[in-house]
Amino acid sequence: MPSSLIDMINYYQEFRELYFEILNDFGFDYERDLEARDVLLEIMQQKVKNTSYNLESVLLSFQATLRSRKNIFIYGCGPSLEDTVEHVLEKYGIEIFQNSINLAADGASLFLREREIPITAIFSDLDGITRNEFSHSDYMVIHGHGDNIERLENFKDKMQGFHNVIGTTQVEPLGVIINPGGFTDGDRILYFLRTLIFPENNLFLIGMDFKSVIGKYSKPEMNKNQEGSPIKQKKLGYAIKLLEWLHPRLPSKIYFVNTDQISNKFCYLSIEEFVNMVLYER
Repeated sequence: MPSSLIDMINYYQEFRELYFEILNDFGFDYERDLEARDVLLEIMQQKVKNTSYNLESVLLSFQATLRSRKNIFIYGCGPSLEDTVEHVLEKYGIEIFQNSINLAADGASLFLREREIPITAIFSDLDGITRNEFSHSDYMVIHGHGDNIERLENFKDKMQGFHNVIGTTQVEPLGVIINPGGFTDGDRILYFLRTLIFPENNLFLIGMDFKSVIGKYSKPEMNKNQEGSPIKQKKLGYAIKLLEWLHPRLPSKIYFVNTDQISNKFCYLSIEEFVNMVLYER
């Protein structure tokens, strides 16, 4: 029987088959993923040694934060991100966002910061954010994989200086590095929430388009929406597949807001339907 949230959130054994399917399909290097986990582990072990950091306490705090609000907004970097948020801000004001949990996938956090929307947590492999984002979020969930080892090293001081950091991997979990499952920053948020949320929580996905065009907030150097590379589009295809797999295993309902249908397994809302649910079903 799991004895802690750390044990409960580690779904590697359940997710392992999907991980190796992705690994083989993309030709990713398993040894590099292991190396990234170990680099992130060393960073976090130094944090444990030099500070009062305790992963279980951070997870419990994050769980309590998530359960303190009924509505959880999860932001991706798709083209609909700006249209949706700007429309709500202009017509209804910022209060809707202030009264909800706001979870950003990587670069979506830059947009939220620009609009002064409070950020509860950022989930990032560090390729879409700047160092400033550590000062604008309550929690940082940092993912290590074979392609971001250098970025992990570059952000080492930020991770060690920020208390509420959680490290994740896509290989076997080890020590304070956990594996909740998932692949891209966006779908990994949903996998992470699986153990932490109440059935009463509503999960609203904003800017989670999973289409061929990717939003300009996907990378700091982008200044406009653009067609995603073939490998990026393939990754988004897997993200849809992973969300379909996860959907019946989540305790809460998922709603896609102001985006085209990507699967008949999910619910889709217009902006007005979304606002009505948030305002009148608190």
